[in-house]
Amino acid sequence: MSEPWLITGGAGFVGSNLAIFLKEKNPGRRLVAFDNLKRRGAELNLPRLCNAGVEFLHGDIRCPEDLEAIGPFSLLIECSAEPSVMAGVSNSPGYLLQTNLVGTINCLEQCRKYKSDFLFLSTSRVYSQRALNGIQFTAAETRLVPVIPQPIPGFSSEGVAEDFPLSGPRSLYGATKLASELLIEEYAHLYGIRTVINRCGVIAGPWQMGKVDQGFVALWVARHLLGGDLAYIGYGGTGKQVRDILHIDDLAALIEIQLGDIEKFMGKVFNVGGGQKGSVSLAELTRICQRLTGRSITIGSIPQTRSTDIPFYVTDSGRIRELAMWAPRKAPEEIVEDFCTWIRRNEPMVRHILA
Repeated sequence: MSEPWLITGGAGFVGSNLAIFLKEKNPGRRLVAFDNLKRRGAELNLPRLCNAGVEFLHGDIRCPEDLEAIGPFSLLIECSAEPSVMAGVSNSPGYLLQTNLVGTINCLEQCRKYKSDFLFLSTSRVYSQRALNGIQFTAAETRLVPVIPQPIPGFSSEGVAEDFPLSGPRSLYGATKLASELLIEEYAHLYGIRTVINRCGVIAGPWQMGKVDQGFVALWVARHLLGGDLAYIGYGGTGKQVRDILHIDDLAALIEIQLGDIEKFMGKVFNVGGGQKGSVSLAELTRICQRLTGRSITIGSIPQTRSTDIPFYVTDSGRIRELAMWAPRKAPEEIVEDFCTWIRRNEPMVRHILA
């Protein structure tokens, strides 16, 4: 049997869904999901991985010896991360730095050792927060609408492209991801590792255990179905800030394409997201949730903007769309509908986490 594919963060939302998807597409391939199970709800994915034929190994990318115990592998997909942009804002950034930066170094060392391919899930938060906050807007009824054209490189009616400014603060989370990207580039150059970097926007879908600071789509749907508090935070507290959403299945389909011809994509960085068709404001997301759940809840308003907030981010995925002949298939309404179906089917199991 050929050497396995290793997915770090493999019991998390993205990692587990990706592992199961790739195993279905490559039934003869040995897949190993590696995870420290720190995030609440990750343990619920272990039966899913087992049923799909994906091996699970408990370990931590902060510990080189845990990775060394795995043995040779031909591909590493790095999905592990502390994903909150609020991490380190009011407490120590230690776990964030050790996981997102030192963990990447440990993974790269194993890839250097085994000459393994390396696919890295980065983030849209690598881009300059100062530049994103400098975008000029008009306020429509339900969302902020950017003025076009803008005097900012890498920004157009399609959204944020890969040449958008990187200079300036971005959040500690974004900084660890950008630093990891730079190290990946160096390892690829020095050691001949084939690498691909995907800068992902908001990813959403079933089995995401959303929290206030990460996974807002899951949180919004869960609150409408199961009850709980929500609030529009920042920018006047009206819920007009905008993000684009990418369904986890659409991301998995792209990664399958990239792995099928890695020479075509190696050494490149791609913005990956739902784009304009996948964009939604919080106010619009509330309306979708009300329509699909049949329930309305009170949404609070906190006008003050937090230090890590940005008003608008929509991904311009033109580079990867053209090279891979790929485009997202699921719109925000379909993503919310998938969440509703998943929560209703699994409510006894997930209520204590999502409610």
